[in-house]
Amino acid sequence: MSVSLPDQAWRHQDGLSDLIKSLGGDEMIRFVGGCVRDTLLNLPVNDIDCATRHHPEKTIDLIKSAGFKAIPTGIEHGTITALLPSCAVEITSLRQDVSTDGRHATIAYSDNWEDDAKRRDFTINALYAEAESSRIHDYFGGLADLEKHSVRFIGNPETRIAEDHLRILRYFRFYARFGQATPDATALAACIKRANDLMALSRERIASEVLKILALPNPLAVITLMIESGIFKPILPEITIEGANHLQRLLEREKAYDVSGGDALMRLAALLPEEADLARSLAQRLRFSKEQKKYLIALLTQEDEKPLVLAWAIGKQATMARILLSDRNEDTVKTAIAALKAWERPVFPLKGGDLIAKGLIAGPVVAAVLQNVQKQWVDAEFPNSDWVQEKADSAIAEAKAQ
Repeated sequence: MSVSLPDQAWRHQDGLSDLIKSLGGDEMIRFVGGCVRDTLLNLPVNDIDCATRHHPEKTIDLIKSAGFKAIPTGIEHGTITALLPSCAVEITSLRQDVSTDGRHATIAYSDNWEDDAKRRDFTINALYAEAESSRIHDYFGGLADLEKHSVRFIGNPETRIAEDHLRILRYFRFYARFGQATPDATALAACIKRANDLMALSRERIASEVLKILALPNPLAVITLMIESGIFKPILPEITIEGANHLQRLLEREKAYDVSGGDALMRLAALLPEEADLARSLAQRLRFSKEQKKYLIALLTQEDEKPLVLAWAIGKQATMARILLSDRNEDTVKTAIAALKAWERPVFPLKGGDLIAKGLIAGPVVAAVLQNVQKQWVDAEFPNSDWVQEKADSAIAEAKAQ
């Protein structure tokens, strides 16, 4: 029985029908992957991906002839991005693998849709929809797997993992998003057997996938499954079942105190021992950005400051995360989170010029007094300017007496 792609708003993006016609319509271009899968599941579509029989150079020419800008975002892999007035469309030439080494693939272009489908990872990601007629082509039972909420590899799972080791982590991410039944036994067994293959991947690719998993609405079940299956041992041995218990408490607190979920680094911190040195080494190991490293260190540094004082030092977001991660009792957490939500970083109401106007001689002493008064002001949780002026007068008198 023929199945058609349901209509959704993304299919009416300005310029999309013109682009499709320019590339040759149903014979030459089809929607593929996530946009087909998510439309069938009635989920929002964020990225429009297409597959085409054209080679990349021809694709560029046809995009330009339709009046759109063509960007060779991944031309070495056959991918061209067409910039439409209101969105971007990624168009990739049909491919088949010539050789793989677990990290990279050497490809050849093809004009056969099934050749292209064979090199994709999961059946639910290998659904193609004709761009004009909407007819869906399913080569490996992806429609049935969507119906059953099952995530299965295309072909032999061990072979597919040997081709690209990242598919282990992708399997757990897609299972967390779309799987509702028991994990496919063959797929899970292959991931467990090949877990050590993850050590051959770049740290950046590992970090990206782990953070994507942790950013999902409720990653607890899949993270627990990964821990129990030994998936983290080769790459993040610090993550243990105790960490999963901490993650469970964090997720419960996110919901209870209406804190926006999806902070993947905060959730990663829940899985790790509270050690600043570990945060530094792990951030370096995973090639985190400077900001990511700074944030993770802040979350795993043991301090017992008052919440607003801590917020002044490390920021409101990091402080809220620290409170949610802490062993404080629930009443204390509730009070602290409420105070932080209402808090806006105040401006210190004293400047060096004010001290000089009060008779202090310009120079290092001004900076020292300013720093001293500001520390007292922060420790006292930001009292009003009259309090600050009183402390400034005392500090000035003390400085003059020395």
